[in-house]
Amino acid sequence: MTFDVVQHSRKLSELTELDTPFATVTLVDIRGSAPQIVGAKALITANGLEWGTIGGGKIEAAAINYAQKTMQATSGTTCKLVTWNLQTDVGMTCGGEVKLFFEIHNKVEWNIAVFGAGHVGQALIPALLKLHCRITCIDSRPDWIQKLPDHPKLKTVHAAEPSNVVKHFPANTFFVLISKGHATDLPVLIEILTNRDAPYIGVIGSDQKARVLKRELTAHGISAEKQDAFNCPIGIPLGNNTPAEISISIIAQLIQRRDELGILEHKIKSF
Repeated sequence: MTFDVVQHSRKLSELTELDTPFATVTLVDIRGSAPQIVGAKALITANGLEWGTIGGGKIEAAAINYAQKTMQATSGTTCKLVTWNLQTDVGMTCGGEVKLFFEIHNKVEWNIAVFGAGHVGQALIPALLKLHCRITCIDSRPDWIQKLPDHPKLKTVHAAEPSNVVKHFPANTFFVLISKGHATDLPVLIEILTNRDAPYIGVIGSDQKARVLKRELTAHGISAEKQDAFNCPIGIPLGNNTPAEISISIIAQLIQRRDELGILEHKIKSF
């Protein structure tokens, strides 16, 4: 394995881990003169050239511009095969053509709000960070917040009244309520059901807790139809009641709902 291939692999892993939109461009064919060889690659982000080269100069500038515009106009994964005449399309004096293959890997937002940084949160969040999602954890206890890992995909919020944070999340946020108890979950749940149309709401607890929650939601004027929007007990029915296995059941349900909605579908478009 050459040094360039190793560097390419490392850079790809870094961009993927951080959910950074990027494009890989490969020079797949040349007719006439071109300042690189077939198989040359480059990685491009919104900031410009990240790694490699397909020849520099006007060809590379055109490829960077094309990749950035395509990233702005598309989502998910898109592939494009383009053929450019070096004179008419690129503005070079030398004759010939190049054929470039663009793989656009754009970020698709999957936002998850986790209310609660306790034992289950401490197990859940590190596991979620391995997925292609962005997480916000909210808790009124700074000591628990501080125990969470420092990661670019994780935002932590210390809030005395966590329910006040609900309105700040973007549309299509998944809500996971695993705070220190019924008294802290209920205000957040009321705020979500009253003012949000969330694709997923899960509340930790037993069947008994679900019945109590529904009685209290009814007392707050929330209809039975809206109450059907939340899952309690949270997660799919598997495993035991340890934080690690509860977390696995929650993640399984989140992925199940994500896939039902097609949030992270990567559709390969025609060339």
